[in-house]
Amino acid sequence: MYGNRRFTDNKSIRPRQTDADLINNKSGQAPFATIVGCADSRVPNEIIFDQGVGDLFITRTAGQVMAEASFGTIEFSVEALKTKLIVVLGHESCGAVDAAIKLPANPPGHIVTLINSIKPAALRVKEMNLPENQVLSAAVRENVIEQVNMLRGLEPVLSRRYQSGEVVIVGAVYDISTGYVNFIEETITSLPKYSK
Repeated sequence: MYGNRRFTDNKSIRPRQTDADLINNKSGQAPFATIVGCADSRVPNEIIFDQGVGDLFITRTAGQVMAEASFGTIEFSVEALKTKLIVVLGHESCGAVDAAIKLPANPPGHIVTLINSIKPAALRVKEMNLPENQVLSAAVRENVIEQVNMLRGLEPVLSRRYQSGEVVIVGAVYDISTGYVNFIEETITSLPKYSK
């Protein structure tokens, strides 16, 4: 959160981003957080959090949709790299979420997999009867919350680490126009009390 504040205040320090930092990391990595983010090119994780080489372990797909390979990647970060924080990071104006809201009839190829994963969140938001200009933002947020809950219940690794308080799993939404990462309050207040 402090790194994002530096970024939004135009005071980024760009830590551990020199050529020497790249070379010094060849012996291993010890990221403190895992980011499960969208593949959108407007959301460069190390930049928006003002972090450096080796700080963040990142897995990205459109709409931050997860499948078996993503689950394995996230579990690897916890088991092998000992990350203690997992942030599911959505963003405003997400094209994948927008596609799920519009529910295209026949999306080509494997795009249907993305849309089907986001569709439950999009349908819940449609039932809220929100004004048109609030639907996409609400669906982005709902999609992040759903994925946070999925990871918290993912057996055997994440659910146990989360319930024991060894790993914190929270959700956030990046605002492309302001640069702010806004953590979703209910994903923080719903943490087991020994994680807070």
